[in-house]
Amino acid sequence: MSIDRRGFIKSAGLAGLAIGAAAGQVRGQEDVVLKLSSQEGRIPGESLREKVQRMAEWGFVGIEPHGGGLGNRVEEYQQALEGTPVSVSAVCAGYEGCIISHDEAERQKAIDTIKTLLDAVGAIGSTGLIVVPAFHGQTELSSQEARPILIDNLREVGEHAASVGTCVLLEPLNRGECYFLRQLADAAAICRDVDSEGVRMMGDFYHMGIEETSDRGAFISAGEYLRHVHLASLRRVLPGQDERSFVDGFRGLKEIGFTEYCSLECGCDGDPMEEIPKSVAFLNQQWAEA
Repeated sequence: MSIDRRGFIKSAGLAGLAIGAAAGQVRGQEDVVLKLSSQEGRIPGESLREKVQRMAEWGFVGIEPHGGGLGNRVEEYQQALEGTPVSVSAVCAGYEGCIISHDEAERQKAIDTIKTLLDAVGAIGSTGLIVVPAFHGQTELSSQEARPILIDNLREVGEHAASVGTCVLLEPLNRGECYFLRQLADAAAICRDVDSEGVRMMGDFYHMGIEETSDRGAFISAGEYLRHVHLASLRRVLPGQDERSFVDGFRGLKEIGFTEYCSLECGCDGDPMEEIPKSVAFLNQQWAEA
């Protein structure tokens, strides 16, 4: 009997999930709810306050800012969110340098700017700061050379993150955007080896659709280290605007007792005033089905 590599990996992964469940590692699902967030730039509005109010009307409970200039916007965010059900979910990047660059000066720039940004991330009560170790072209180090450097640097920024009440969130990308860190299980292994409350990880349905054999399996492999999720369809537009299903992944999130935010990071086909509410309804239906 023959079996292709992808089929073998998927079968082995499902067997592992069954063992985990039997060992009592899968938590109860009844208290897990879908907490929808969106990146700030995806929501129409002339001001942050207008965007937040619109998000609340549409059923969002989280907003994801970009990190650029965030230190100057802390008060703006605090005022815009006051009296609403919306809180800050994660903060997306905004730092400089590359934390695994072959150039020590670039690595130090990343460490220093991440620490500075984490002060603002903590001040607005965010889940954490999304960090991509390296995009294509940012480092000449091999994976074997980069990993121990990343571990050491994450311990340093993780300690600072924990001191201001937040964390760094590692984001795996797909092979078209990076060579290092493409699967959730690898990010979880790094979090384990760093061993810091200030270092956690996230998953992105768009990248997972390229790199993972099972959305559910990927989230279960992330387990307790998973603190944020990005939502996007196969074409990186709004969920519900193509054939991408989220049911399998949502089942995995329920099984690990995921209580953090799932945030839109995607484009939009059509008028966002009409299409975003449709996407919210679609996601709630997918969650109910999971």
